[in-house]
Amino acid sequence: MFGKAMKAIFASGVMTVAGAAGTTALAESATVKTIKERGTLMCSGHNGSYFGFVEVNDKNEWKGLDIDLCRALTTAILGDPSKAQIVPLSWAQRFPSLQSGDVDIVIKATGWTMGRDTELGLQFSLPYFFGGTQLMAHGDLGISDATGLAGGTVCVEAGTTIERIVADYLKTISVEHTMVSYEKAAELRSAYLANRCDAFAGWGPNLAVLRATEIENPDAHTILNDQLSSEPIAAAMRQGDESFVDTVNWMLAALLLAEEHGVTQANVEEMAANPPNPTVARLLGNTPGIGERLSLRDTWAREMIGAVGNFAEIYDRNLGANSPYKLDRGLNNLWSHGGVLYSPILD
Repeated sequence: MFGKAMKAIFASGVMTVAGAAGTTALAESATVKTIKERGTLMCSGHNGSYFGFVEVNDKNEWKGLDIDLCRALTTAILGDPSKAQIVPLSWAQRFPSLQSGDVDIVIKATGWTMGRDTELGLQFSLPYFFGGTQLMAHGDLGISDATGLAGGTVCVEAGTTIERIVADYLKTISVEHTMVSYEKAAELRSAYLANRCDAFAGWGPNLAVLRATEIENPDAHTILNDQLSSEPIAAAMRQGDESFVDTVNWMLAALLLAEEHGVTQANVEEMAANPPNPTVARLLGNTPGIGERLSLRDTWAREMIGAVGNFAEIYDRNLGANSPYKLDRGLNNLWSHGGVLYSPILD
């Protein structure tokens, strides 16, 4: 029997069928109603910077992939990204703060796990990011994948799941290697930078941050193509408000649909004036329905894309080509471009 979180994945499909059958709109989400009455949407931030996802720039302004998704949701509900209120929270504070109502949603590089789904009174959105264990190697090795590490040394942090994941993976692909474990992350980084190991194992986005911020010559280091593991990252919400899950899922879906159909922050108004196909007409509110089904405006997706761009634009400026981190999209590309991200059908 599916739990609440699994039901959330299929909620959008149920909603689509209902709309096609001509039934009335879903009841307004209690959470959305509270957000509208308050006039702000409260999202989780971080007590510092978690680079690429939730960080503070030199002007003391919030930025990052998760911050932009919060602003996208705020625009969808309230019509104005500036009405997003970011609440600084530690990792340990994020779920208690959600359960107590101090924030409306947690969008904070949060993995969807069975324990969180079944034991903490949470439900999750569709995954919007897949992050897992990867390897970064010295560029002068001239390798692009882990087969090039045969006979080499790999540095890992002792006592972590990464240590086991790397060992299992390299054994599976028959790569003989020497594993060197360090108790402290700082020691691990120092060992790699001092060339005491050929490769450094870690979470892919963290490796990209390390390469961009703590290495003198980022171009001299290569994040290898191998994806050793994958963890689905999703927005977390309080259990019991399925309509809010629908709203969040369709916010994410709209960003992906916009990318798939070439709707950008720069051309969204032009696309709205002359939709190239029926899907874009529905997405941008020319054909009624996308608003009523969620108790929002028919123009919510158009306004949202105008405020933050499509999913590719959000990714590129925070983690990808237009960011300091230059993290390839990999699994986080659209399904049509070799990735695993997709949108439910908007009919």
